Amino acid sequence: MALVTKEKLFTKEWFKVYSLIIVGTFIMATGFVFFINPYRIVPGGVYGIAIVIHYLTAGVFPFWPNGIPIGLLALCMDIPLTLIGLKILGPRFGIKTVVGFVTTAFFIDFLTIFVGQDDPLKLGDQILLASIFGGVMIGFGLGLVFRSRASSGGSDIVAMIINKFSGWPLGQLLIIVDSLIVFVGLAAFGDWKIPLYSWIVIYITGKVIDITLRGITNEKTMFIVSDHYSEIRHKIINDINRGGTVIDGRGLYSETEKKMIYTNVSRREYQILKDYIRQIDPKAFVTVLDANEVLGNGFKQLHED
Repeated sequence: MALVTKEKLFTKEWFKVYSLIIVGTFIMATGFVFFINPYRIVPGGVYGIAIVIHYLTAGVFPFWPNGIPIGLLALCMDIPLTLIGLKILGPRFGIKTVVGFVTTAFFIDFLTIFVGQDDPLKLGDQILLASIFGGVMIGFGLGLVFRSRASSGGSDIVAMIINKFSGWPLGQLLIIVDSLIVFVGLAAFGDWKIPLYSWIVIYITGKVIDITLRGITNEKTMFIVSDHYSEIRHKIINDINRGGTVIDGRGLYSETEKKMIYTNVSRREYQILKDYIRQIDPKAFVTVLDANEVLGNGFKQLHED
């Protein structure tokens, strides 16, 4: 059961992928060290468990007076989880995933030694502020790691194993696993504020991952049904300089033949087209959706990802 890798050694793609992993894991580590760890926030995953164990072992070992290092603890969990995942799930995890969790653990412990673990930014009781910025940095770092087509390992592997035997949706299992880890933090520290702040971090992390993977877009998807189909088509093609698709249909009530235009435009172009439709056909029926991502001619190219 070999670890999966796709990029040829020392090619341009190889350097790009591993640069994303290193930069992404460093940003993640910064988010943990500066915003999450000092406040005992437990944002799910192996690092949530590691944070709990770290604080519970403070003063236990003379060579680790502040507790077992968080990065080391996470690494000790990630390695067996990955081996178990390889055994049960097969070779789904590339060497990039291993590099990812090893560098994250290294950067967390290195930064902790370098800046300390007791509120390095001196935010005091501004735990909400720490939760927000911690979630943003962890989400951005994870998004870069995911863009390299690596996995974050850890609780993802646990969810995938449960998914294989139970058939439950993977997304729901990830939420359940992370939520259980959050409650471990509640049980360990006895403070209800910890799970509340932790869920804020988990939510923000997920949203920032989505933004990092898709990018910030302002495209709109429009479905236009109008008796002035030809004029609108001319406006889209010649004035706005966009393309689209014509869909033949039939009115549900009148059962008359209709033509529907499907097109993607920028926010500015959407406003121009909407105003034009309002002028020539106030009775037109227009559906407008926010497009998370538009790939193809005139927008982001498919090969960029």
